[in-house]
Amino acid sequence: MRTPQSAPVPVPVATPAPTSVATPTPASPPVPRKREKVRFTSGDTTCAAWHYPGTNGGCVIMAGGTSVTKEPATDLFAARFNDAGFAVLAFDHRRFGESGGAPRQIVRIDEQIGDWQAAIACAAGLPDVDPERIAAWGFSLAGGHVLRVAADHPRLACAIAQTPLADGRAAAPNALRSMTPLAALRLVGRAVADVLGGLLGRPPLLVPTAGARGEVASLTTPDAMDGDRALDPDGRHTDWERTVAARIALQIGGYRPGLHASRIGCPLLVVVCDEDRSVLAEPGVRAADNAPRSEVVRLPGSHYAPFLEAHEQAVAAEVSFLEKHLA
Repeated sequence: MRTPQSAPVPVPVATPAPTSVATPTPASPPVPRKREKVRFTSGDTTCAAWHYPGTNGGCVIMAGGTSVTKEPATDLFAARFNDAGFAVLAFDHRRFGESGGAPRQIVRIDEQIGDWQAAIACAAGLPDVDPERIAAWGFSLAGGHVLRVAADHPRLACAIAQTPLADGRAAAPNALRSMTPLAALRLVGRAVADVLGGLLGRPPLLVPTAGARGEVASLTTPDAMDGDRALDPDGRHTDWERTVAARIALQIGGYRPGLHASRIGCPLLVVVCDEDRSVLAEPGVRAADNAPRSEVVRLPGSHYAPFLEAHEQAVAAEVSFLEKHLA
């Protein structure tokens, strides 16, 4: 049974009434710190990761959703976790970023779950990590992966699922409603062609991971286009390829990692945003309700709010959770 939480609220300070609503400001880029590139074997290839050495024996394994690579997905939060003394292992899934695997830009969910399992084994062997004090952190699609991985790994010390894709069956109809009928038909057609082409050994047919309504993209919800502003506001991540194989459109509706929540034995923190139109808040809350040792933090804002206007609230809640269960 979950324990509801409110995100930390700052003390009110009287200020002049604004004349207009400001656009949420991206969190400041982290101060450069010591980290080292490592690789670990997963399947028949290797995954690339950043290892931030820690001081307290705890380690947080981190990854991003869909095609988001390790730097834009984790840099902001990894820096704050590392400041709190935790080691961090932030990795790219197979077929994305600096990790191996071909063809590229293809989401294969079972492969990605295997990558998490390999990352846990890698973290357990790091010299600054206590193997009994490892946590998993993911957001969006990887937040869903965290639910499944935590259910399968009873020795995880704790897990954080931030704006997780907990139930594709609930999220997919909402995503379709955000598309124009023509764009939806074109996406499905491209997805089918991508699957058939893959069977024939052809390169994947790619689509943008996010687009405006009316464009052919993996996601065109109102908050989908906030990704660049939230994850790469100053354009530093020039190697981040913002595309994915179109076949993902036929997969996501059947991915329901929240159904595994009842088997999660470790403490679980689920962070949801009330105006999230990409993965929706309620499936994550339902998953937490079914997990034996869960807490929920509800934040105002949309899917990327933890990287934007709600960043400090999200960080405070997550660091507090890690210090309680991992330090």
